[in-house]
Amino acid sequence: MPDSNFLSNILLFPTFFSLTLTVFFALILDHFLGEPKKYHQLIGFGNLANKIETLLNKQNEKNDFFSWSNAIRGTVAWCILILPICYLFYSLLAILPLSLKCLIEAIFLYLAIGLNSLNAHAVQVFNPLTQGDLITARHYTSYLVSRDTTSLTTKEMSRATVESMLENGHDAVIASLVYFIIGGIPLVILHRLANTLDAMWGYRTSRFNSFGFFAARADDVLGFISGKICTLLYALQQPFMLALKNAYLQGNQYKSHNGGWVMAAGATVMNRTLGGKAFYHGKMAQSPILGEGEVVNIKDIPRSIVVVKRAVISLVLCLFMYQLTSCFFIS
Repeated sequence: MPDSNFLSNILLFPTFFSLTLTVFFALILDHFLGEPKKYHQLIGFGNLANKIETLLNKQNEKNDFFSWSNAIRGTVAWCILILPICYLFYSLLAILPLSLKCLIEAIFLYLAIGLNSLNAHAVQVFNPLTQGDLITARHYTSYLVSRDTTSLTTKEMSRATVESMLENGHDAVIASLVYFIIGGIPLVILHRLANTLDAMWGYRTSRFNSFGFFAARADDVLGFISGKICTLLYALQQPFMLALKNAYLQGNQYKSHNGGWVMAAGATVMNRTLGGKAFYHGKMAQSPILGEGEVVNIKDIPRSIVVVKRAVISLVLCLFMYQLTSCFFIS
């Protein structure tokens, strides 16, 4: 006759592994459904953010002038847009039974991650480039980066796309998974919306240099832990120590600390280099070299997606092994 402890552990399997099952189900939904075709949640949030920004942002006449009063208004706008939503979900999930809570968490985690979307955007650039259609490729590259794409060459578009895949592999996929594991859906929402506001307001321009100050700093802080975990997940794909070394030495020189680390590690495991000159808002910027090896080319676009997918698989396996070990200790 089966041991009673064994039977009880079998019955408790969904409870023990609810975190892993929720993450797995969210990834399955993302794989088959992709991002919503209509009524995308981030588009609606972005429209609301634009209205709040128009109402509260008092622009400065001088590009290099920083206004603390406008920075405070930007902080207030950030709090108004994000904190009530996080609190609402925290309160709602606290009163739901485990089964319903897991289902809702899986759905909202699916809405937060964008692995399928990331792959689709890469293909939109990769296919025209392989066919020599630079006009179409430049059009879709502009969806991925804030730099001027009107005169980009094939190599420059390949670099821009690979950089976007590796960086957004963290912002839109790994970070959401990490923060779900740490603090559930409220923390996922906090990071995802903060990252969205940084993408909208975090520019050093006359319009946003003050108003977007808090949004940029908040995204840096929230992405710090997940950025280091993403760096490790990229580096695990070897060469591990070299990837970590380049992430530290090169990533700290990049304009975005978190982005620099993950891109340097990702480029190193691909044996490629990123960085160089690019035009942002009409101004030329020189980025440090990230990674090691040859300069990226067209074929590296799908390879960058593979790096992200392997990182996701590694994270899910680590989570499963942790919960499996915990299950044995509890039993």
